[in-house]
Amino acid sequence: MEAMKDTNDRRMFERYQVVHLYLKGFKHKDISEIVLRSTKTISSYIKAYKKGGLAGLERGLPTGAPRKLTESQEHELVQVVAYKTPHDVGYENHYNWTLAIISDFIQREWGQTYTLRGVSLLLEDLGLSHTRPNYTLKKADKAKQETFKNETFPDLKKLLNEEIDHILFEDESMIRDYQALQCSWFLRGKQRLIPTYGKHQGAKLLGTLNYETGEVFVVEAENYDAEVFLEFLKKVLSKYPSGKIVMVLDNARIHHAKLIQPFLEENQSRLELVFLPPYSPDLNLIEGLWKWMKGTIINNVFYSKVQEIKINVRKFVEDINKDADKIINRLCVQM
Repeated sequence: MEAMKDTNDRRMFERYQVVHLYLKGFKHKDISEIVLRSTKTISSYIKAYKKGGLAGLERGLPTGAPRKLTESQEHELVQVVAYKTPHDVGYENHYNWTLAIISDFIQREWGQTYTLRGVSLLLEDLGLSHTRPNYTLKKADKAKQETFKNETFPDLKKLLNEEIDHILFEDESMIRDYQALQCSWFLRGKQRLIPTYGKHQGAKLLGTLNYETGEVFVVEAENYDAEVFLEFLKKVLSKYPSGKIVMVLDNARIHHAKLIQPFLEENQSRLELVFLPPYSPDLNLIEGLWKWMKGTIINNVFYSKVQEIKINVRKFVEDINKDADKIINRLCVQM
């Protein structure tokens, strides 16, 4: 610990940190995830420590094969691969990093030659991994999102059980007959095949998630329009026959429709709509319910009839509502 405090060398700090975690009882795999280095590198640091103590970690005493790139070059490589595309650095019409392009980039920039295997090991050692990216909504307003998380929603929670009796997160979702494929155990060397009819049917759902109790309420619909949403609001009031309801929801057109305004005015003492910042699905806690539902009853399954989907949706909702704590721990603890 003292060595970590005394050094200003980033690389030496990392090596001391590895040894500190090792002595605290952390496993090699866990240390690898903390410092973002390969388990092979972690093992080499620990081996050097066992052989020569802290002095064995000195950079003048290599813990592995000599490095072709300097520390600053390695840092630049990480920044380029993580935050730029090949197109950004001169590779026309290439927007995805491959081992071959990275190898060529290293040769072009610093005159060092790596095999594809060598590039792969280098990237792993530098804390990079070959992972699938995810989409984010570019139009999202981060300032408004932070305001909702740090001010709007905390203020609502303060009023819960005083001026507010129920906080519900609302959303709609289409559950298709075959939604997605995900990894699954199967015979080695073979691939599980999911038969389909090439159709795209599904069940349209509207639902609420009760932030305090974890209760899930889901109804089916033939389509999504203002009339359907109005009827859904009526069902929510019937579901919760007493107390003030605050419903948190996104900015879909049907949620702002003129048709529902008289109903909201008539029931303003019972129901208030609070709208999320635009393009902020991550702030709508019920989104996790749809993901949970699809992962349980849709992924790697094909339904020949929509009715089969609806039956399993009902069973899923009925089943999870038996364990409110499980719902709260999975969906409601994020905010």
